[in-house]
Amino acid sequence: MFRQSICLISLALLLLVTGDIEADLVGHWKLDGNTADSSGNGHDGEIFGEPKWVDGKIGGAMEIDGDDWIEVPGTSAAEGFAALEGQVTWTAWFKTSNSGVINTLMAQGPAGAAHVQGNRSINIEASGVIMIRAHSVGALTSLNSTAVVNDGEWHHVAVTTAFETDGTNDTMKVYIDGDLSIGYETTTININQHSGPAADFIVTLGARGTTPFNGLIDDVRIYDHVLSEVEILSAMAGKQWPYALGPDPADGALLSDTWVNISWSPGALAVTHDVYIGDNFDDVDVGAESTFIVNQADTFLVVGFPGFPFPDGLVPGTTYYWRIDEVNDTEPNSPWKGDIWSFSIPPKTAYFPDPPDGAEAVGVDDTLSWTAGFGSKLHTVYFGDNFDDVSNAAGGLPQGSATYTPGPLEMAKTYYWRVDEFDIVETYKGDIWSFTTEGAVGSPDPVKGAVDVTQTPVLTWSPGFGASHEVYFGTDAASLELKGSGNLGSESYDPGQLLWNTTYYWRVDEANSANADSPWTGPLWSFTTANFLIIDDMEAYNDINEGEEGSNRIYLAWEDGFSNPAINGSTVGHLDPPFAEQTIVHGGLQSMPMAYDNAVGKSEATLTLTSKRDWTVNGVNTLTIWFRGNSDNAAETLYVALNGNAKVNNDNPDAATITNWTAWNIPLQAFADQGVNLANVNSITLGLSSVTAGSGIMYFDDIRLYPPAQ
Repeated sequence: MFRQSICLISLALLLLVTGDIEADLVGHWKLDGNTADSSGNGHDGEIFGEPKWVDGKIGGAMEIDGDDWIEVPGTSAAEGFAALEGQVTWTAWFKTSNSGVINTLMAQGPAGAAHVQGNRSINIEASGVIMIRAHSVGALTSLNSTAVVNDGEWHHVAVTTAFETDGTNDTMKVYIDGDLSIGYETTTININQHSGPAADFIVTLGARGTTPFNGLIDDVRIYDHVLSEVEILSAMAGKQWPYALGPDPADGALLSDTWVNISWSPGALAVTHDVYIGDNFDDVDVGAESTFIVNQADTFLVVGFPGFPFPDGLVPGTTYYWRIDEVNDTEPNSPWKGDIWSFSIPPKTAYFPDPPDGAEAVGVDDTLSWTAGFGSKLHTVYFGDNFDDVSNAAGGLPQGSATYTPGPLEMAKTYYWRVDEFDIVETYKGDIWSFTTEGAVGSPDPVKGAVDVTQTPVLTWSPGFGASHEVYFGTDAASLELKGSGNLGSESYDPGQLLWNTTYYWRVDEANSANADSPWTGPLWSFTTANFLIIDDMEAYNDINEGEEGSNRIYLAWEDGFSNPAINGSTVGHLDPPFAEQTIVHGGLQSMPMAYDNAVGKSEATLTLTSKRDWTVNGVNTLTIWFRGNSDNAAETLYVALNGNAKVNNDNPDAATITNWTAWNIPLQAFADQGVNLANVNSITLGLSSVTAGSGIMYFDDIRLYPPAQ
């Protein structure tokens, strides 16, 4: 099932700008000049022909060898990736003409494996598939067939690649029609593992596949940076990109000095640039006067140096936010507000501890390390198994290295440590970090520090050495109460109904009479309950087979029309696991996808409530449902119903076509006025009633009840 998702920006906004994208376009096969495909049509009605390279080459090193290969010469694959500067995006339009299942969308093989047929656009009719990805000869990357749009229509593929020349942290994302959720994402690429002749670093447009790909490819473009989702949509529309991009330093960068030369790539229409910088995100976002630095023609600016903005230097331990608005007074849509980027100056205190704060299963012989504070020369380490002792410690011995070996540690024990930094002038007391050695209980659920937790959680953990355990729980970390005990295999505790918006602490101690080191005191964990009632956040559902212990598939909880399509056109969950949506989510890790087909008049899904039926608790008065639609959806009427009959429609007739997550806030009085006893709600239904008898897909998440605003 194919869905085209226009996300982050509306089509109407795309149409406000005109012309081909040229900024940062370093290569373009237009494929124009000879005959069209067999139907006489391309994706935009143009005539296509042999590949023709235009608009420049990457680093002067990219060339075509006459067929379907692009070669980046180099003595090694790493050098080839360096020629691409590590960041590149490929985009193209493709059209399938075969009716079989396509096993791979992208693959690569030795020279001559793929074919260009006739005088048309690149027409791969032998064993081959579309390939828009860089790597060395012989490597193979395949994409699950569900991501391939095999309907004989033109579709768009965009592949963003971010390569590291040392062969680590390589990433690739594949967008189909601007939608990553039906594309592909991986961080497992490693160029040093690629096989084949070292000098044959290549990028292919067609290669072998286990199932033939019959189709066409057109309008192949190469950009010199990783395009955002919005830029990809703009590239699909063939529009100019008016916004600033390519920040340097990169967004989120950690700098090594108290000054920086910021720079960026200008939008295609920019004449001058408004520069905003500040240490408050909201101030930069609204363009507060205190954050406006300058309007200038240059695309760079020194910051944190005498005679320039922030002349006293940037402040260690501070994050700075900046944005560039592109200005062209001859254009009616100017200025174009830019994205907000950030960079940080390291703190004077020690940071980035290893093991990380709160780490579990740390080896008893591990060495501790950290990143030295800005300008520090000496480090003093305090270490022990008591938080207060470490926090209050003083007078330790300084050392020059940023590592510390505490010696053999006890297993299944929590330790605390702190590093004070000295920069010749002043000492900066460090944070208190902790870790737990191997053999202790771990993997708490809720996770340590979790917020917005349901008021009726069931606490779980993974066991350590113990054969039995004791659970301590309460709101005062210093005086937890023993609440329960159990044996190995029963690692859970139900604390019952908890207070709203309250922080709870818990600890699990273990014992084993066969071990001389028993008992073991567990680490201290905490979580904070929500200030709202969670009806369903879609997080509890799994893909365990029906009938097996623990099975909780989403379509079993939300009754849809799958078994009765004659009167209900809905289908909850994907047809294959994972059944819950795990890419398009509002909060947490999952949302509920619901396909609808209103040819039968309506499509709805119903959750029967076995708990949380009192919708008057804590004075709640608003039902909030987060939803998101699709630009291709039919504009059917979105509704919610309680107890099967009290219905409220969404005020927006186009709600089903909204492509960003939207909060639908409904006064509970609207249901009470229809006779619903809010103290005894037994079901909630989400649906779409027919206006056009159309179809589409919706996503729902985070169904909550809120009390009146304070």
